[in-house]
Amino acid sequence: MYKKNPVFRFFSSVELALFTLCLLALTSIIGTVIPQKESMSWYIQNYSESTAKIFQVLSIPDMYNSWWFLGLLGLLSLNLIVCSIDRFPGVWKQVKADNLATDLKRLPKMRLKANWVSSVSEKNLSTALSNTLASNGWKTEQRTRDDALLLFAQKGALSRTGVYIVHASILFIFLGAIIGERYGFKASVMLPEKEETSIVYQTGTGKPIELGFTLRCDRFDIEFYETGMPKTYRSKLIVTENGKVTLEKSIVVNDPLDYKGLTFYQSSYRGYQDFLLTITDQESNIAETVILPFQEQKALTKHNATIGIINAQAMGETITNMKVWFKDDSSPASVFWVDAGDKVTVEREGKTFTIAGKQMYATGLQIAKDPGVWVVYTGCGLMLLGLYVAFFMSHRRIWLLIRKENGETTVLMSGSTNKNKTGFETTFRALSTKLKADT
Repeated sequence: MYKKNPVFRFFSSVELALFTLCLLALTSIIGTVIPQKESMSWYIQNYSESTAKIFQVLSIPDMYNSWWFLGLLGLLSLNLIVCSIDRFPGVWKQVKADNLATDLKRLPKMRLKANWVSSVSEKNLSTALSNTLASNGWKTEQRTRDDALLLFAQKGALSRTGVYIVHASILFIFLGAIIGERYGFKASVMLPEKEETSIVYQTGTGKPIELGFTLRCDRFDIEFYETGMPKTYRSKLIVTENGKVTLEKSIVVNDPLDYKGLTFYQSSYRGYQDFLLTITDQESNIAETVILPFQEQKALTKHNATIGIINAQAMGETITNMKVWFKDDSSPASVFWVDAGDKVTVEREGKTFTIAGKQMYATGLQIAKDPGVWVVYTGCGLMLLGLYVAFFMSHRRIWLLIRKENGETTVLMSGSTNKNKTGFETTFRALSTKLKADT
């Protein structure tokens, strides 16, 4: 009775699905054209105060979480569920149908059919036909019907469910997106070299979020084109918990760090006017790293020495080399140039030092937590499977009716398919020719 209900018919209609999909496509353009999750002042500045108020009423700044957009997704989901409830039982009935109970009068009326006569006995003929079909991937069933023997074989019965696999995949994707939005977040942090943090800041709101562990940027390296544009940049990140290092990884763009459901992406950087210098005594192999402001001196406690940057050369905002002043307990002081990222060897009285220097940077990280991502991936996998089943597979069926007439054995072969009729016709003709030849 529910199928006759007008409300049920409305929510299961194809027209509703097309209408909802069109609305989602059109409104998604709005979310693409108008930047999302900016401040109210930003929208007033870039549009107008009245327009910004309309945006606020319609939740345009956070459109994909707005009540009306989620309502459209809910309406589409309801349509898919009701449509599947309405149509799937009939499709499943076709998949599980007893094709050996098919009305024998239908077989001669099918578009694809072939007839031939064989001198082989009915029993031996059915065996030969079954073996030939099996060798071509067709598993047969048989039943005696009206003094005749009916053989049946099929392929791709489950291809009729392809569209419902696609329906399920869309629901999986929606569910994964809801889980990700409800229990996940996006955040960012600017982390200077040699510093650590256990807090990141939510994108849009700036709300601090505790990581539950400590993240340290041990080193940041950057390469430039000759024009001065950045070529590649890399951050060496160290994760610690309870004072113990649990993970180390150097990340670049498109190769993030994953830890405890969080993904840290390399997204940007910031250069400082400070320098990172590492001084190593080659004899004792004792190394000391210091952060040194421009034109300031710093004492090296491990080496009983003093070091400073007295000059630097730059390309734009990027330091290319620096002039270092270095003095230990022997005299006089050594003054030399060091290329950024390179090192020099300094000979002192009875000692040899290696000094490496570079500009200090902060790495800009984007952090994402999306617990629904595997649900979305499952939905995408189901969608690919459903589309393949729906468009590249078909339900192909073959009947072989064997009768004993006037001392001869006659064979009627009939076939049908729900899709790709031209392709199946070629298969049917080739198979019927082979079956004739083998019997």
